[in-house]
Amino acid sequence: IGNPKLMNGVMAKIKIILPPLPEQQKIAHCLSSLDEVIGLQAKKVQALKQHKKGLMQQLFPAEGETTPRLRFPEFREAGAWGVKRLGEIYRFKPTNSWSRDQLNYDSGTIKNIHYGDIHKELNRTFRIDDEVVPYVNDTLADSVKEDAFCEEGDIVLADASEDVDDIGKAIEIVDIGGQRLVSGLHTILASRIDHRIVVGFGAYLYASSGVRKQIQQRAQGAKVLGISKTQLAEVELAYPTEAREQQKIAHCLSSLDDVIGLESHKLDALKNLKKGLMQQLFPQDVA
Repeated sequence: IGNPKLMNGVMAKIKIILPPLPEQQKIAHCLSSLDEVIGLQAKKVQALKQHKKGLMQQLFPAEGETTPRLRFPEFREAGAWGVKRLGEIYRFKPTNSWSRDQLNYDSGTIKNIHYGDIHKELNRTFRIDDEVVPYVNDTLADSVKEDAFCEEGDIVLADASEDVDDIGKAIEIVDIGGQRLVSGLHTILASRIDHRIVVGFGAYLYASSGVRKQIQQRAQGAKVLGISKTQLAEVELAYPTEAREQQKIAHCLSSLDDVIGLESHKLDALKNLKKGLMQQLFPQDVA
């Protein structure tokens, strides 16, 4: 079929309703003023995201290093961070390969994380009541083994992506709210062997540049990149040995995430306001 096109003859037949010139100017001024507000809000959100990126680079050691450039005052004399291979502090749990048509958003007793949602929808710090996650169809619920259920502190990684920036993208299960949750198609579920990584810190640890680069270097494939459990197990994780320092870093970054989320909601609200205003300022149907 090819790309859709508008031919000159078709364009010439399109009817345009124009208000008097003073009204055109008033409408243009109203919408351009709103565009300026939207532009400023978009820059604010982008600046906050850049600030977080820079802060992450300072709060976590660079690849191959064991001490970050920036530490909170009370931990500056705490010494180097600990370093362990992922496979030494996490074990891999079973996942499923159910497709979208085996899931639903209406009802069920078990919820399921799909790798596509990790790429697009889900927050890195996963709180089940704040996320839209599908249910497993009831006909499949009885086949789920007890060891397959997610626990708080678990890491769910996407094991496939067409984009190197997204391969191995991870979320941490921070709050499961007593519900039953499993890890689905094209995901890897890593569960803490012990509590040396505190809940809330893992989300940022796996998003740090040092860990991300190791995962990207181990990914294989041409059009679609993949990462295996064996490859992930060799990734080195650097972490503060004191739980309090992990908690401090997690609290700092999650507070910044809250601000980014709030400002992003404001941006979306402004865009929706403009869309609604456009629908009211211009006729919708031209006979």
